Amino acid sequence: MSQEGITVGISYWEQLADRALAGEVLTLAEGLSVLEADDQELLPILQAAFRVRKHYYGKKVKLNMIINAKSGYCPEDCGYCSQSIVSEAPIEKYSFLQKDTLIKGAVEAKERKAGTYCIVASGRGPTPREVDEVVEAVKVIKEELNMKVCACLGILKEEQATRLKEAGVDRYNHNLNTSAEHYENITQSHTYDDRVSTVNMAKKAGMSPCSGCIVGMGESKEEVVKIAYALRDLDADSIPVNFLNAIEGTPLENMDELDPRYCLKVLALFRLICPTKEIRVSGGREVNLRHLQPLALYPANAIFVGDYLTTEGQTAMIDHQMIADLGFEIEEVAV
Repeated sequence: MSQEGITVGISYWEQLADRALAGEVLTLAEGLSVLEADDQELLPILQAAFRVRKHYYGKKVKLNMIINAKSGYCPEDCGYCSQSIVSEAPIEKYSFLQKDTLIKGAVEAKERKAGTYCIVASGRGPTPREVDEVVEAVKVIKEELNMKVCACLGILKEEQATRLKEAGVDRYNHNLNTSAEHYENITQSHTYDDRVSTVNMAKKAGMSPCSGCIVGMGESKEEVVKIAYALRDLDADSIPVNFLNAIEGTPLENMDELDPRYCLKVLALFRLICPTKEIRVSGGREVNLRHLQPLALYPANAIFVGDYLTTEGQTAMIDHQMIADLGFEIEEVAV
């Protein structure tokens, strides 16, 4: 079949996989062809993406678990977030958790077979006390549990990044969320460049950079491709791909533009543009992929297990069974 001047078919998608494996970057037109493909092309697209995923990650699946270390009270105006100052969502609000609670969360993550434990907190950036709590907890976690630790605490100062690294934080997450062009439509209390700067600061401190996006916030397909390019250029080691879970009480509560098949194409796109990177199916997985969730692990190689920040996920048992039913294997010790 022909699509905007590009002849597509099984061989076409395999050619894109060949190029990804060779380290070549898809053109904008080729990226758009993935997102705009007819649904009858979905299985060949997923097969092409799986070739790339299998080359770098085999059939292993990385599990990550989040602890919401501070809920609500955020001064930022991010339109998608139930914890922001502009949100009226009825969420639980609490100040930063103490060290012992953070450590208990790591034990729970280990029980769920998660190789990476993610300490996430609302706010523009961490206070000195909040950094202290994370530092003290991480020292114990690294000593007693064989786990990778990721922190997501907002915009960092250089000395904070250094302290986190010295304590044993392996990875720092700060999502770009959307394209530079679309950014002001989502938030105006900080800039796209602020986020890029924090990711680069984490890299400079020696932490592995984790940065991703939220799809379904009114961006164009071209902007989705550009987000993938930006994350490739940023050299993010781990890329969480979130699909908007439109929460009642947030400015984006009425946004509803995703379907499971498009979400799978997005994941395939990220695998083809960022072939060597951990692609993680993240927030909104259950509500947007629904019964097609297992297919997401053909392009992606990681998921969150358990609940998210203020929304529920499916149980760890269901995720473990889903992975087993695919014939895949949980990578319990993250590398």
